Amino acid sequence: MQEPEQFWTRRSIVLLAAFAACFLWGSASPCIKIGYSLFQIGADDTPSRILFAGLRFFLAGWMVVFYESIRHHSFSLPQKTNWPLVLKLMCFQTIGQYLFFYMGLAHTSGVRGSIINASGTFFTMFLSAFVFRFEKLTPRKVLGSLIGFTGVMCVISDQSALTGRFRLDGEGAMIAAALCSSFAGNLIKRYGQKEDPAILSGWQFLLGGTVMILIGFLSGGHLHPVSFSSWVLLAYMAFISAGAYTLWSILLRYNDVSRISILGFMNPVLGVLLSAFFLNEGAEAFTLSTLLAVVLVSLGILISDSEKQKAGKP
Repeated sequence: MQEPEQFWTRRSIVLLAAFAACFLWGSASPCIKIGYSLFQIGADDTPSRILFAGLRFFLAGWMVVFYESIRHHSFSLPQKTNWPLVLKLMCFQTIGQYLFFYMGLAHTSGVRGSIINASGTFFTMFLSAFVFRFEKLTPRKVLGSLIGFTGVMCVISDQSALTGRFRLDGEGAMIAAALCSSFAGNLIKRYGQKEDPAILSGWQFLLGGTVMILIGFLSGGHLHPVSFSSWVLLAYMAFISAGAYTLWSILLRYNDVSRISILGFMNPVLGVLLSAFFLNEGAEAFTLSTLLAVVLVSLGILISDSEKQKAGKP
């Protein structure tokens, strides 16, 4: 039987798992926008957005904990000494990231949000090199980052886009969400050496979702589902988080941060395509500036990773 490290570092497994995670994440933006409609949440109804997000992650946390409990044949809990790690991760991966993410998507398009969210890949590399000291930032990674950021700036600065000018509570919030996600990715790499990353993800979702539910409810948030399909969508959104973050956390545990974060180049591509299909944003998705942004972001990520490929990583 293969050791976990041998299995999760195989190129075919890494690519397949990364694509599955990116597909799930790519569907998140259109699902959130659709969810606002199905639960009748207005763009300026912040408490209800927080409540909506909290319920999603509360369910996602139970999904992961339930799965891990079945897999280990006992109720899965972090080690007593690792609860502080869960709480720190919760602040970045769930509360910080998604307070900004849900705010941003209420004030920008799914297409634009998907592209801006890809900036987290480059934030992750810089934080890995200068803050967490996991690896060195090479000239190739710097070049790739500059090209990728140019792509992000294309979509942010495009005044002809249907969503109009740059907004701090829209595009600005999406950038803040990407930065929180980058901190979380590096924390998973560090904390995953002390605790099963799937258990870490499950419990930080569960606790973070609980905190967000309380904040949203006490602030006056309400959900008004229009039909049973509203709850089906919410269950799928919970699965997005449970499945994608569990896969990504395991990949980060057994691989270099840059090797895995680079594969996030699929996120903006899938996010744009899925937003165009489900949100009828094709007019924005297929403008010259949007297509150029997707190409530059993807190219920047691939250039940053080409050094790893040449080095003969498995």
